[in-house]
Amino acid sequence: MYALVDAVAFYASAEKVFDPSIRFKPVVVLTNNDGCICAVCPIARSLNIPKFQPYFKIKHFLAQHNVVVRSSNYELYADLSERMMTVINRFCDDHYVYSIDESFLRFTGFSKIIDDWTGYGNTIRQAVWRETGLPVGVGFGSTPTLAKAANHAAKKLPGYKGVAVIDSDLSRQEILTKMDVTDVWGIGSRLGKKLKLMGIKNAWQLAEQNPKVMRRMFSVVLERTVSELNGVACLSWDEVKQNKKEIFSTRSFGERISDITTLKSALTTHAAIVGRKLRKQRSLTKRIVIFAASSPHEESYYKKSLLYDFPIPTSDTSVIAKAVSRVIDDIFKPNVRFYRCGIGAIELESELYQQADMFAVSEDKPKMMQCLDAVNKRYGVGALSLGGERLSQNWNMKRAFLSPHYTTRWSDIPIIRCDDI
Repeated sequence: MYALVDAVAFYASAEKVFDPSIRFKPVVVLTNNDGCICAVCPIARSLNIPKFQPYFKIKHFLAQHNVVVRSSNYELYADLSERMMTVINRFCDDHYVYSIDESFLRFTGFSKIIDDWTGYGNTIRQAVWRETGLPVGVGFGSTPTLAKAANHAAKKLPGYKGVAVIDSDLSRQEILTKMDVTDVWGIGSRLGKKLKLMGIKNAWQLAEQNPKVMRRMFSVVLERTVSELNGVACLSWDEVKQNKKEIFSTRSFGERISDITTLKSALTTHAAIVGRKLRKQRSLTKRIVIFAASSPHEESYYKKSLLYDFPIPTSDTSVIAKAVSRVIDDIFKPNVRFYRCGIGAIELESELYQQADMFAVSEDKPKMMQCLDAVNKRYGVGALSLGGERLSQNWNMKRAFLSPHYTTRWSDIPIIRCDDI
């Protein structure tokens, strides 16, 4: 048996954990630079607020209905996600974190002692709520795709109250019949349109198709999806998560910038992020791409990207930052209002199998990077950084509605006062 545990409107729910004053109010969370709505809590959903709608278009509507608006607080979300996954991990043999708010559970030995999956799902929900304050939905099924479908029912179909189980042909048909074909895991809108033209409008109709025919007409992925909907497990996750083949750090600016110092500061910060991610997965990069661009909506659109090759593969933040210093004059252009920049490590190698070069000396300082990472892990990212990152902070992301970093910043830790009665 498999299960999928998924937080309900995770970003919006996370905002309510440490702020009881908004717990029963409609809450929406915005994307980077407060651009669009990316999360809508169930209370706000009743107002028919669409996701990914530009904030400026509906801010008057939100104010009219007293909707609480929050900027994305990624530090808070990451910490709460880790806490939620730690709780969930206790309830299964095998746990796979699928995204920041979703995780698959696989039961082998547990299956022999659990005879009430609905009750077990409620136990998981109560534990997560009690220890993190996050509401979750739990779906059980004999395959990962059926578990995903059950989770959809648990959260969005009436009558399930947060837990759904697909453990028989009857429950499978009951849930799949009520699901649009595009609600099936792996069925996007484009594929969904093609399937609907064939008369396949819901998940049950997709499950009734011949898997081999679906493979010939579409792909092996759809063949596996059909098989999974019929209880044949085809999908599995790796025992060890594969390393990324490319690592990027990009971001648009809160305000347009037009001076070389600020642009260099922003690119240096991206260099630090890329270096940290490389060291985390124990990779080295032989080549990076460095770019900066103005807004494509401006009349004189400008974009410049350069490739930089390292003589010896590296993961040292200072070495990557030196590459920025060497190319910044070629990327910068006077009178351009830069809107976005970034760095990408595009040719990676494992540091475990690195061939040393007899005729070249590496500039990496591994002990210094270990110290840098240790300090930032203990005191928070940014506690220790390169001087180049601090040249200017005018390019920082716009977050006008940012909530406190309750769990990752000492100054923001909630204070409880108990007055004498």
